[in-house]
Amino acid sequence: AWTHQLWLDDGVELFPDALATLLRTSEAAGSDAVVVGAVRNAYGDTVYSGRRARSLTLVEPGAHRPERCDTYDGRVVLVPRAVYDLVGDPDKVFRHRMGDYDHGRRARRAGVAAFVAPGHAGECVDGPAAPGSREPGIGVREALRRVTSVRELPPRQWWVYCLRHTWPWAPYLMVSPYARTAARATVGRLRG
Repeated sequence: AWTHQLWLDDGVELFPDALATLLRTSEAAGSDAVVVGAVRNAYGDTVYSGRRARSLTLVEPGAHRPERCDTYDGRVVLVPRAVYDLVGDPDKVFRHRMGDYDHGRRARRAGVAAFVAPGHAGECVDGPAAPGSREPGIGVREALRRVTSVRELPPRQWWVYCLRHTWPWAPYLMVSPYARTAARATVGRLRG
């Protein structure tokens, strides 16, 4: 019988001591806590980790002790069997990182704590991401096409996420990133 489930994105190269650190942190946190491994880029900056609050602020890993988080990016995550039995897999309605955030929110609602393990668990080996909706100089139509793509905020998935986790503000929050994107692109065009 298995004791833990490890989520590992294929774009991450684990450091040699990563699994030992994740398991040690899990043992200290208990079998009812999720442990997240922070991931850095080639420059040493944390790019994936736990997240805090509604704004999903990135949690920097501590040097020697775990840091609490509210939800997580699913690049490196250790899910104990007890948590898996309670929360299950990420919901298949989500095709990208919203599924990770949704899993973290559902776990939290079920009383599960989440911690970012000390140090970085690995490094992203992918090249730079394709330019997103914030790329300067693109038009409103292109910015909206990018923000509604699978890589950013596909409307149907975003609506499900908002309904589950942000009610009664869901209708407002549903349209706000698209409105901000259109406004940013418009202002960028006017300045350019």
